Amino acid sequence: MSLQMVTVGHNIALIQPGFSLMNFDGQVFFFGQKGWPKRSCPTGVFHFDIKQNHLKLKPAIFSKDSCYLPPLRYPATCSYKGSIDSDKHQYIIHGGKTPNNELSDKIYIMSVACKNNKKVTFRCTEKDLVGDVPEPRYGHSIDVVYSRGKSMGVLFGGRSYMPSTQRTTEKWNSVADCLPHVFLIDFEFGCATSYILPELQDGLSFHVSIARNDTVYILGGHSLASNIRPANLYRIRVDLPLGTPAVNCTVLPGGISVSSAILTQTNNDEFVIVGGYQLENQKRMVCSLVSLGDNTIEISEMETPDWTSDIKHSKIWFGSNMGNGTIFLGIPGDNKQAMSEAFYFYTLRCSEEDLSEEQKIVSNSQTSTEDPGDSTPFEDSEEFCFSAEATSFDGDDEFDTYNEDDEDDESVTGYWITCCPTCDVDINTWVPFYSTELNKPAMIYCSHGDGHWVHAQCMDLEERTLIHLSEGSNKYYCNEHVQIARALQTPKRNPPLQKPPMKSLHKKGSGKVLTPAKKSFLRRLFD
Repeated sequence: MSLQMVTVGHNIALIQPGFSLMNFDGQVFFFGQKGWPKRSCPTGVFHFDIKQNHLKLKPAIFSKDSCYLPPLRYPATCSYKGSIDSDKHQYIIHGGKTPNNELSDKIYIMSVACKNNKKVTFRCTEKDLVGDVPEPRYGHSIDVVYSRGKSMGVLFGGRSYMPSTQRTTEKWNSVADCLPHVFLIDFEFGCATSYILPELQDGLSFHVSIARNDTVYILGGHSLASNIRPANLYRIRVDLPLGTPAVNCTVLPGGISVSSAILTQTNNDEFVIVGGYQLENQKRMVCSLVSLGDNTIEISEMETPDWTSDIKHSKIWFGSNMGNGTIFLGIPGDNKQAMSEAFYFYTLRCSEEDLSEEQKIVSNSQTSTEDPGDSTPFEDSEEFCFSAEATSFDGDDEFDTYNEDDEDDESVTGYWITCCPTCDVDINTWVPFYSTELNKPAMIYCSHGDGHWVHAQCMDLEERTLIHLSEGSNKYYCNEHVQIARALQTPKRNPPLQKPPMKSLHKKGSGKVLTPAKKSFLRRLFD
């Protein structure tokens, strides 16, 4: 195992706890930064290129028929091929945290629309579910199993916000373990079915999952209700006959106590578990080798990397699986130094051999929903986000860099309203119109009635007018209500103009007549 430090370009601030890495044919793509991206990459997907231990991020391109994909943090992701022999490589994205701190219940399918040289254009589609739809969550897993020539998604675990009836002002963002139900999801027809298995008694989050053929193995995890990390090891087997699917669970010995660990594949049937936490305030510094057989799983400790002193003494760490036995790790910077970076990054290579696409087995692990500054540094609420595989792209094209001002945690939903009958602001097609806009349309408040927001562009406001109104405290009325507002106003009574009487155009005591130029000047003066 070899550990190398990685330097990051000018967009280092994009990489925050909660990101995911996705591998498409050997190229790695970064997804889900902390704040809203700038206009050059409205979905928050970037090429993730490491060359000579230097990382560059470059915005990815999406096809015109793609749906809107928000930059979700801490989602569950897995690769998907439709059938085990299919060549079409896709990624499933479910749940996660939206930029306005809400939890998503949507399923997105990302695929490659076209690929020219090393430029990749993605297509993203949203899949509607019917049946037993899983509630919004994070810290869960989603895997794909294959049985009898068919495929099915298996979703398990995670945390969700408490029901609104149980939430208080002081604990509005409190979360609870999701029920320990197993969901089977048919990605072709969008059907979801929930199964209650007696072996699964407690809700688990931040566990490790490995899918092989018709079986999913669940390792470790954290139970919020009991605040323990039990040494769990479950085998969930899914049979897909022509009729109703059969799902059964077996409790196996030899599990490990760990949460938020990173899993990477090093061989056909071998995986390495790195990182995570074994106690609330203690990182798990040892690594484990997982070997799979046709119906067996073995977990053993292996030689640990030569961790640097910074990694050993850091309170938290986070990262993701780049694929081909390589892991990307991050730790907080030393904030005692004035010029310290926010985070330091490393690559950990666990295997010297590259795997072909046919050899890769889907593996997942989960992350939590909080940032290091949002909670105590030892909780599962700031752990990892992991997924699958490696990278390469060329070009030093410049693009909009990350701006910390983009990290507003405001509710995004209100920006995509229909503000008037002619409003054409759409979340999928909107582009910046004013120079002051970054990622949201500029809005202005109409004071009519109880008040409402309208888009400045729909109101045909000039930019200087918009800026002027935003700086003052004057009331504004939109195009629909401006006439009503004017009718309610009482016109000011202006006193009549006092015009002085016309004076003689002749100077007193002189018999001379004024010139026409002087007459005109006097008229303008007295009028």
